[in-house]
Amino acid sequence: MSKNALVIGVTGITGNNIAAELQKKGFTVYGLSRKPGIIVPGVKHVYGDVLDPASVKKAVEDLPISHLFFCTWSRQNSEKENIAVNGAMLQNTLDAFAQKRTLEHTVLITGLKHYLGPFESYAATPMETPFKESQARLPIDNFYYTQEDILFKAAAEQNFTWSVHRPHTMIGWALGNAMNMGVTLAVYASICKETGAPFIFPGSKEQYNGVTDVTDARLLARHAVWSATDPAGKNEAFNTVNGDVFRWRQLWKLLAEYFDVTDPGYPSELSPLEPRMSGADAQWEKIVAKYSLKPHKASEIASWWHSDADLGRQVETFADMGKSRKAGFSDIQVTPDSFFELFEKLRAEKIIPPRS
Repeated sequence: MSKNALVIGVTGITGNNIAAELQKKGFTVYGLSRKPGIIVPGVKHVYGDVLDPASVKKAVEDLPISHLFFCTWSRQNSEKENIAVNGAMLQNTLDAFAQKRTLEHTVLITGLKHYLGPFESYAATPMETPFKESQARLPIDNFYYTQEDILFKAAAEQNFTWSVHRPHTMIGWALGNAMNMGVTLAVYASICKETGAPFIFPGSKEQYNGVTDVTDARLLARHAVWSATDPAGKNEAFNTVNGDVFRWRQLWKLLAEYFDVTDPGYPSELSPLEPRMSGADAQWEKIVAKYSLKPHKASEIASWWHSDADLGRQVETFADMGKSRKAGFSDIQVTPDSFFELFEKLRAEKIIPPRS
């Protein structure tokens, strides 16, 4: 039987990498976006708005989809709005398949805010690390919980299996994605190199000194496709992180060495990127011209606010992968390699300047 996957959010960091992994596994891959734009190699693009039930239903009505990967979200001003909007996006998508009954499995990508809480009450509730999938939900509103409940209900009604993945900070190839810290730090370091500015760590002392981890988008893709196709992954939630841990004070030195910039150590006060990078577009325009880079604005490819949120946490944050190991998924990704391999691709694609 042919395997046909639909990736919602196919142009983002998660969807892009999942689409590539699905193709390696022999799937025909369809990708849904709101409008034509970025073309993902090998993907059959369809267009529809998951906030419009009629639009998404029309987009998928003729597609023989067996596996659905939901990899998108929309940031709102409050968690109440996040619940309404992001819940509707998933509900509308699953409703579009309610009568077709072709779905065998649906993968939902959420994140470690499952344990940390939403931005407006971030890390406000006591928690234990490493995060384990068996931990109870926090007693606060969280759109991840709403999405899970929508998924569980639809799976029971439509008779498909499901899996949920909870990645940490994402590192990987994709441009214009809010969650891509790797590209953000590459742009920041390149500006520091060009202007002679020190490569100042923008986050909290707790993140600088504490134990943490990240998620390589390629590993998340392998994990998501595994859970969608292996019986051990069905009807389970999984943390998805690289499998190693580090301290930012250690990794920051390696990043500074790679870009040949000065690491001054932890600053005397919190030094977030967003206010310091207010003039980044003008600086980046000069760098693009000097090195004949692709004409992106810094604000299009870097996400200062999201990296500030990740690095500014005042709590230790890392996740356990024991459940996945026990179930048979044993992949591990060395974290410095996640960054350096991404940086080399960014150079090869002429997104950031060449090395000196």
